[in-house]
Amino acid sequence: MTIQRFHVGPRMSEAVVHNQTIYLAGQVAEDASQDPAGQTAQILAAIDRLLAECGSDKTRILSAQIFLADIADFKAMNSVWDAWVPAGHTPARATIESKLAAPKYRVEIKVIAAV
Repeated sequence: MTIQRFHVGPRMSEAVVHNQTIYLAGQVAEDASQDPAGQTAQILAAIDRLLAECGSDKTRILSAQIFLADIADFKAMNSVWDAWVPAGHTPARATIESKLAAPKYRVEIKVIAAV
């Protein structure tokens, strides 16, 4: 049983691959000064990069969990998500309002994908 870890840190790995399944850590924006749409765009770009590094892409996402600091940002986040997610490849998804790790973060996204 092989477990492959990417970008391993003292607290977490950015991605873990096991049994042809990719588990990404929750992703937040690098530039948290952006509005919710800007943060979402950055996060989705990071997800694209991590999935490519693990040998996959967004058409193979199985599920997504989206955390919003304020559910009022749902429409702004979805405007970016809807343009990014490929038609016919939408994953199972949940969107939750939640206090995030720091007030500057408006959006966090966690995905599970197939290799």
